Amino acid sequence: MKSMKLICLAFLYLIMQCSLKAQSNNISDAIFNVKHYGAFGNGEHLDHIAINKAIDACAAAGGGTVFIPAGKYLCGSIHLKSNVHIYLSSGAVIVGANPELNVYDTAEAFPYTQYQDGGHTYFHNSLIWGEDLHDISITGSGMIDGGAITREDNEAGGNILQGSIGKADKAIALKNCKRVFIRDVTIYHGGHFAILLTGCNWVTLDNLLIDTNRDGIDIDACANVTVNNCKVNSPNDDAICPKASYALNKPVTTENVIITNCTVSAFKEGTLLDGTCIPAAVGWSGGRIKFGTESNGGFKNCIVSNCIFRYCDGLALEEVDGGEMNNIVVDNIVMDNVHHYPIYITLGNRNRGPLATTHTGTIKNIYISNVRILNADTLSGIQITGVPNQPVENIELRNITIQYKGGGSKYSAQRVFPELGKGYPEPYLLGVTPAYGLFLRNVKQMRLTNIQLQTIKPDERPVIYANNVLGLQIDGLTAPLVKGVKPAVFHQVKEISIQNAPVLQLDKVQ
Repeated sequence: MKSMKLICLAFLYLIMQCSLKAQSNNISDAIFNVKHYGAFGNGEHLDHIAINKAIDACAAAGGGTVFIPAGKYLCGSIHLKSNVHIYLSSGAVIVGANPELNVYDTAEAFPYTQYQDGGHTYFHNSLIWGEDLHDISITGSGMIDGGAITREDNEAGGNILQGSIGKADKAIALKNCKRVFIRDVTIYHGGHFAILLTGCNWVTLDNLLIDTNRDGIDIDACANVTVNNCKVNSPNDDAICPKASYALNKPVTTENVIITNCTVSAFKEGTLLDGTCIPAAVGWSGGRIKFGTESNGGFKNCIVSNCIFRYCDGLALEEVDGGEMNNIVVDNIVMDNVHHYPIYITLGNRNRGPLATTHTGTIKNIYISNVRILNADTLSGIQITGVPNQPVENIELRNITIQYKGGGSKYSAQRVFPELGKGYPEPYLLGVTPAYGLFLRNVKQMRLTNIQLQTIKPDERPVIYANNVLGLQIDGLTAPLVKGVKPAVFHQVKEISIQNAPVLQLDKVQ
């Protein structure tokens, strides 16, 4: 198992290095200053027409750099082109214009709107967008300020077949692009998605600061993507979110994705940017790294490593639309002030997609190690759940330390916890778990090694609740236990091996 993990890490590290090299070799020396094409940069005149002229000239010349000097550039839709590098110099700010000015492109037609949210269906109604491009980059220490772009789906009922109401809902949207490089840029108020990548290959996002009002970075139906050294604050939705939707009119696996050296959070929008980091009200899940919910195409060979979660939800791995989630490695994670749950792995039967492509999916070969969590919510322990006819398989948690807030009641311990079924996979929608430490259901081959649990307040729930588990191996577990409370509840659990876990004396297990 360790050798498989090391092979996976080494393989994806090589991908990252090759991607960086490929992109750095595709930037021409020719420079096109947007001021020479009529841009004002005064925050009053509309500048997207001039910027698009500079991009067109650059592309016609075979490529180069479109230089945006310091200034405030009020813009509608900006159209990226192949072999064009956009450089935002220090003090340069692209600001999304008011949609009443009718400056954003119309959303394109798409016949399969019912299989994903409108935000995943349309790309042209964005502040900056590109489709079917290669060798593109956006770099520099300037800012993209979404300004008046919206965080909502533009379309009536969430979807349209053609046309739009003139709003943009994404800061950057890229579809079917390859060799993409975005580095050093700040994105503020990015709308529904600050960055949406769909069907893209060989992408590097490096040293970005994103402080936004909904999703930060979405990686949908993509391959060979590296997200490195980014800070993403998204109080109202997910921070970094690999997905595998039906937005390309077919199931496409998201694979070979590295998310490393990143910090995610759910502070009030704008307060990461100004350094105050003011806590936002805890409501809908926010600020986390999540795989899903859109998962028609599945996920394969992905790594999350050396990341920090601050004042946000925990890690979520969700496969609910019939795809296969396989070989996900999570290592060296720190979390503090965790909302709702610390780690959530779930298989469900939402099955969002054409009938011919949907069925019960699979989750297998998930390795999570070296995780330290402080101030985790009382609502839920670690949740790992399959469905009755399809368990999640081969899950390992190693070297996990969690400090829970505690305070759970004996009444919660007696609660019948619902199956996810066809529902939306969100832990707080299912309510309080009947165990404070780990909740396991419909699992095959579960390994827990060196698990250390603590509670700030006494918790009257068991440490572990396990139901329909085949092959449960525990080697090293410490946890506090309230007097008179059973340490664990096991129902239909077979092939159990427990070592170095005095709290789980089998004669005291229900």
